[in-house]
Order: sequence, then structure tokens, then C-alpha cells
Amino acid sequence: MIDWQLKVLYDGSCPICASEMRSLDRLDHKGRLAFEDITAAGFDPARYGKTEEQLMSAVHGVLPDGSIVTGLEVFRRAYAAAGLGWLLAPTAWPILRPLFDSFYRFFSRNRKRIGSMIGRGCPEGRCPIH
Repeated sequence: MIDWQLKVLYDGSCPICASEMRSLDRLDHKGRLAFEDITAAGFDPARYGKTEEQLMSAVHGVLPDGSIVTGLEVFRRAYAAAGLGWLLAPTAWPILRPLFDSFYRFFSRNRKRIGSMIGRGCPEGRCPIH
């Protein structure tokens, strides 16, 4: 039996990503979210029908029926599950969605470099290369 509404597959080697998942976990008072670090030992991307490269390219979310959502849509659904959907609602508005989705794709490709620039770099400045 699945007791979550969304399982977030995230890059635990990314300090910004890991911090965001910890924050979401704290906000999720009803236990609607589950989290899985795709850099954890023994993680198998094939379990989700994906490659490591695909999962590292953007955050992925798994729905209870096994379907997968990606990118900013994962955060929209995660915040909604935590009861804070209003925070990201504007990112889904038709006129703004393409802009926010593009920004997320840029961030995802450059997340470790951006983290270093804002003081959220990898421990000892070294992140696994994926």
C-alpha cells in the first residue's frame, strides 16, 4: 500500500536539492510526500524505467499509479501535497508557465555551479560528476 501522493527522485549530491527536499519534508505534515536520493548507494534508475543521465537532468516525481512527472511540475505537485500549492500556483499560469519552466531547466543544468556561487556548494567544493 502506497501512503504518499508523490515520491520525489532527487540529486542528493546537490546541496541546494538536498536542502529543498529537507524543507519539503518538514512542511509535509500529513506525510503525503516520499523522497528518494538518486545518488544513494544501490539506487537503480531502471526501477523507474529511466537512466541515470535522464534522472540527473531534472527532478522527477513518481505518482502512486507509477506515472512520472518531471521538472517544475514536481515542485508544483510537492508543494500542493504539503498544503502550500498557492506558493507555486503562478508558475502554472498559462502565460507564465513557459518562462518558469525554462528557468527551471536552466537551473537544473547549472544547479551545482549556481550552488557554489551562492554559498551552497558541495562539501569541500567537490560534487560527484554525473
